[in-house]
Amino acid sequence: MILVIMGPPGAGKGTQASRLAAELGIPQVSTGELLREARRDGSEVGQRAAINMDAGTLVPDEVVMTLIERRLEQQDCGSGAILDGFPRTVAQAVQLDDMLERSGRQVDRVVSISVTEDEIVERILGRLTCGQCGAVYHRTTKPTAREGHCDLCGGLVSSRSDDNEEAVRIRLQTYSNLTAPVLDYYGGAGRLASVDGSGGLDEVFNRVQGAL
Repeated sequence: MILVIMGPPGAGKGTQASRLAAELGIPQVSTGELLREARRDGSEVGQRAAINMDAGTLVPDEVVMTLIERRLEQQDCGSGAILDGFPRTVAQAVQLDDMLERSGRQVDRVVSISVTEDEIVERILGRLTCGQCGAVYHRTTKPTAREGHCDLCGGLVSSRSDDNEEAVRIRLQTYSNLTAPVLDYYGGAGRLASVDGSGGLDEVFNRVQGAL
C-alpha cells in the first residue's frame, strides 16, 4: 500500500503521516527529513538540496527522485509506505507512478490536508525541531518540558533556518503555483480525498482515517 499525504507547509502532514504509519504498520517517508539527512551528510546531493532549502524553493526533481527511490527500495518499505511531502509537482507524480509501476506497485490513495495561510504562518513560526532525533514541538501549543531541550532524547531544540516568515510565504506561493496542480492529477484518477486540517490533532486524524 502506497499512501500520499499532501498539503501546504505547516498543514500537519508529518504529524498525521506519523500516526498513520503507527496504525498501519508501514513506514513514514518524509522528503523533508530525507533532504535534511542528505544535507547533514555533506554529500553532493545534500549540498544541491541545501541551496534550494535555504531559499525556500523546490529542490530539483532528480535530487528528490533519487532519495525517494533509494528509500522505497529498503526492506521496511516492502509492504508499503506513507509519502509525506512528495510528490510536489505533476512531473514528480508522473515519475513516481512510473517508478512504482516498474515494481508492480501504485499510489493507492492521496489525502490532501487544507489549512488557511494565516494559521500556517503562525504554526511554522512557532515550530521547534530537535537537532538530534528530529522530534517537533511548538512554542505555544506543544512546548518542551525543559526549555530548549527535547523531551524524548534531551537534544537541543531550535527553529529551522528556513522557518522565517519570508521563506514561509515563498514556500506557500511555491505550493500554490506548483504543487496544487498535483491535486488535479490525482483527482482525475479518482485517488484523491480532501480533509479540513483545522482543529485538534485527534479531530484531524479522524478525518484522515475517514478519507482512507
